[in-house]
Order: sequence, then structure tokens, then C-alpha cells
Amino acid sequence: MPYLNEFLTIALVHLVAVASPGPDFAVVVRNSLAYGRRIAIYTSIGIGLAILLHVGYSLVGLSVVIATTPWLFKTFSYLAAGYLLYLAYGALKSGPSQPPVEGEAEVSNNVDNKVDNSDKNRLANTKAANNIKASPQISAQKALWIGFLTNGLNPKATLFFLSLFTAIIDIDTPFSIKLGYGIYLAIATGLWFCFLSYLLSTSKIAQLIGKKGYWLDRAMGVLLVGLAAKLVLG
Repeated sequence: MPYLNEFLTIALVHLVAVASPGPDFAVVVRNSLAYGRRIAIYTSIGIGLAILLHVGYSLVGLSVVIATTPWLFKTFSYLAAGYLLYLAYGALKSGPSQPPVEGEAEVSNNVDNKVDNSDKNRLANTKAANNIKASPQISAQKALWIGFLTNGLNPKATLFFLSLFTAIIDIDTPFSIKLGYGIYLAIATGLWFCFLSYLLSTSKIAQLIGKKGYWLDRAMGVLLVGLAAKLVLG
């Protein structure tokens, strides 16, 4: 395969980039802790779809325009920073789950007395996961948009794909091959964050985080603030 070495180089560079903590990582961790696996997976899919946006920029040359036009690049930076601060605000407001009211607690105790040991273990896992879902639930569509906007508005992602399509991918590589690279990058990104979503929402991780999960949620909020500042000042 004539383009195998080029593809492997792209895959390796992308793996390092996607595994590094950044806005996408912080948002997926935050949504996984606050809303659970399903919402985090939709967020991950949104991030993967946004990769196609950057690939489109690069294929038609718009990424060059954005990168070489200071006011346009700054506009993207401020939009991305503002959105990250909006997400950070929600994360920083996170607090411990409210204890069940007396009637609910009594019903829960009655249920606990009627289930066998395996069911109790499963119920304990569910309760542990619920302890870190302190925020009101959001829709799958909103989660998808959160992921899409977080990645799509990030000018650093635009620069990454610009460098990828200019410095690593040969200018003579056919358009169809470049498009294939882009589709791979979108799928690989989405799968990586889906895996992260699954990992963070397993029962063992939920039990490990337990009732103090909102502190990790707040930590992700602080990270988002730092990333927003870096976008504006960096």
C-alpha cells in the first residue's frame, strides 16, 4: 500500500493528540460524572462529528485562511473560550446529591430487604453511580451539541489539522485518500472518547469515586477555566 506509512504516521500523531488532556477530555469526563454513560457517549459522538468539520476546513483550504487571519483566529478563540467558561460554570456549581426524603428512603429499604445478594451488589453499584450525578439530566441532542461545539470552536484543533494536512500529508496524495484519512480521524476520535465514557461509568469506577465525585466534577471545571484562559492568552 503506497500510503501506508503516511497513514501510520497520521494515526500515531493523532493518538498522542487525542489522548492528551484538553477541552474535549475535560468535557467528556465532566459529562460522564454529571450525567452518566449515555450522555457522555453522545458528547463523544459530537466531538467525532466536529472532526469532520476541521477536515472539511483543511480539504478546501479554509483552515489556512483562519490560521493566517489574526482577527478571525481571535474570534474563534474568544468564542471557544466563552463556551468553555459556560461549561465550567455548570461544573463548578456541582455539589453532593441530595439525600432521599423519608418516604423514598423507606421504600428503598423495603426494596433492599427483598433482593438477593447479587441484586444488592448491582443496586449498590447503581447507587454509587447516582451519587456522582448531581446535575439535572440533559438531552442526548444537547450532549451532542456540547461535544460538537467544544471541538468545533477550538482554533487549536484547526491548527492541528492544518499542520496535519500540510506537513505530514503529501501534497500529491489524492483527495479521496485525504478524505479517507479524515473519516478515520473522526471515527477514531469518537471511539476513543466513547471508551473513556464507558470506563468512567463502570460500577468499579463509580464506587471508587462515590459520594465525592462532585469534587472531580469541580476539578474539571477548573481545568476548563484554565483551558479557556490559555485560548485567549496563548
